[in-house]
Amino acid sequence: MTRPLIAVPARFSATTSALRYAAEVNARALIEAVWRAGGEPAGIHPAAGDVAGRLTRFDGILLPGGGDLAPHRYGAADTHAAVYDVDDLQDTFDLEVARRALDLGIPLLAICRGLQTVNVALGGTLEQDMGGPEREHRHLVHPVAVERGTLLERALGAEKAEASCYHHQRVERLGSGLAITARAADGTVEGLELPGAQGWFTAVQWHPEDTADRDPAQQALFDALVGAARERR
Repeated sequence: MTRPLIAVPARFSATTSALRYAAEVNARALIEAVWRAGGEPAGIHPAAGDVAGRLTRFDGILLPGGGDLAPHRYGAADTHAAVYDVDDLQDTFDLEVARRALDLGIPLLAICRGLQTVNVALGGTLEQDMGGPEREHRHLVHPVAVERGTLLERALGAEKAEASCYHHQRVERLGSGLAITARAADGTVEGLELPGAQGWFTAVQWHPEDTADRDPAQQALFDALVGAARERR
């Protein structure tokens, strides 16, 4: 059986160890998780113009983590000193991917920055910094409580998950129509869904790819994406 084709927007990298120039990349752990799930991961170049047309050839989309969105994208007048790796083209492309994927009903899994991108694409805002090293969720594995009856709970097969996090920002105001599906003990939004969405969609603030090779619940998120993509074909 032909593997469902999963689009993974590339991330810009100023340096890589094996190449002489700047590169477009995605984390190997992320790509391998899609492959284990039975998908064919395909990096796509961030470029403006006809994003909807480009996406229609794919069976599913994975919107991955990365640097921060520019605060002006969600109406902030000032930029916190902790904001990093902002790229205007990356923001423009990712926001359009989020909007078009939801409009077209293409199965979508959004991870970390991906969750924040969907929230902003639907009119939500972000807390630019969670309050410094003692409050941020960097290099942190912690439990998250998952809402019953959600796509996230069905994918994970549990109402609690051990989440590997790396972020210093979080959802502040929810985007239009979004529902919270998971929270950390400190109240941080860890999961979002869009009830009534045309296609399968769930978003997590953590990085399931970090532990997917040894945690079946985390791998199950990628399995669910690929399964939904296969059904859509």
